[in-house]
Amino acid sequence: MLKNTHDSSLILERQRHRLLVPSILLGLLTGAISVGVNLSLSYGEEFRNRVIDFAHQQVIIGPWIMMGFTVMAVCLSVGLVSRFAPEASGSGISHLKGVMQGCWPFRWLRVLVIKFVSMIIGASAGLMLGRAGPTVHMGGAIGQGLVNSWPNQTFKDRSVLIAAGGGAGLAAAFNSPLAGLVFVLEELDSRCSSFEFFAAGIACLSADMVCRIVLGQYPTFHLVIAGTPPLDILIAFLPLGIVSALLGYLFNRTLLTAQKLISLPLWPRFFWWFVLAAMVTTIGWLTPDLLGGGQDFVNSILEGRVFTLQTIVLFFIIRFIVTIGSSSSGAAGGIFMPVLVLGALLGLGVGSIIQLLFPELNVDAKLFAVVGMASYFTGVVRAPLTGIVLIIEMTGNYTLILPLFVACFSAQIVADWLRVVPIYDALLENTIKKNESRELALSNGIN
Repeated sequence: MLKNTHDSSLILERQRHRLLVPSILLGLLTGAISVGVNLSLSYGEEFRNRVIDFAHQQVIIGPWIMMGFTVMAVCLSVGLVSRFAPEASGSGISHLKGVMQGCWPFRWLRVLVIKFVSMIIGASAGLMLGRAGPTVHMGGAIGQGLVNSWPNQTFKDRSVLIAAGGGAGLAAAFNSPLAGLVFVLEELDSRCSSFEFFAAGIACLSADMVCRIVLGQYPTFHLVIAGTPPLDILIAFLPLGIVSALLGYLFNRTLLTAQKLISLPLWPRFFWWFVLAAMVTTIGWLTPDLLGGGQDFVNSILEGRVFTLQTIVLFFIIRFIVTIGSSSSGAAGGIFMPVLVLGALLGLGVGSIIQLLFPELNVDAKLFAVVGMASYFTGVVRAPLTGIVLIIEMTGNYTLILPLFVACFSAQIVADWLRVVPIYDALLENTIKKNESRELALSNGIN
């Protein structure tokens, strides 16, 4: 018995040692890709702002300049994906899960290139899409590429490195290595073994180090809270969790419905792209701060930017609709950051209402905004631990732990009662059904 245990330990050690070098290389490459994404998005946002400034100087044709720029960018972003790598559309996390489950092969190099280019073009146009999901997808693609090129890698190593690359992608996107590791355990590979955990940890650490060396060690969000939130206001985070679950359910259902509607042959795809471009142009003309992934917008909230309750509701509705449209367009881009933006607006709104109804509690609406990001993420993705760890790392503030637990796990419980299907699982299921329908139609045509 002891000999068998010893032999198992030796096998496990050898597997870990065999995965050490490829895991480090995987993290370094994923970190480098993430740095490229981050810098490219910064340049793209700067270019978009220049276009908006120039358009505002042209009183008559200004809106048409913006419209033309947005339509061209949307068509190019979606067209590249549609023509060369349809599996690169959206965030790619559901596709990555399908690859790990053996549902389809992984054209990793094609996905890597098209994902990067399409996302940069779409985000530069102002589509409300984030970089985290695509970085997770590209990290998984790099993992697949290492498996293909590295000698003596087994089929099991394939799933290990793909999952580790995905986790490294999330770690690099937000400077959050622990969240990347938890995301692998909670979302990508729930059956994760000890050496999978080892590979993911090494990859997340390596990717995060690359990003910190190049981009700096500052947390993603700048939040200043005076002391630890008192225990007597923890109960106030329960309604935030409940509302997050309800609106998370609405988000998931709306996104799935929108994708089905757009796939119907009622109108040509260009019609939907034109409608999306018109919405983005209108928002860019009136409130350009709302465009893009939304990280700077959230930072402005956490740094004390004041909104009326009516403005918060209006901004939430705008971001909700255009995020759904952007994600359904077929362009490469994730919903991770847009969901966090919606959560920040939701939390800010709930915090403002509690301030009005119970002024004696002396609550800080910014605190509700940051907790709302994690609770709304939980309502949509159904991964509460990832949400909690992610927000702690993104703010560098451990004092949020108790409010985060209350809001996230109340959102999880309500989502359980509502039978909310996690969004990435629902997207995966839809893709599988779509592929089965296509194969059935082809076989009927042949017969």
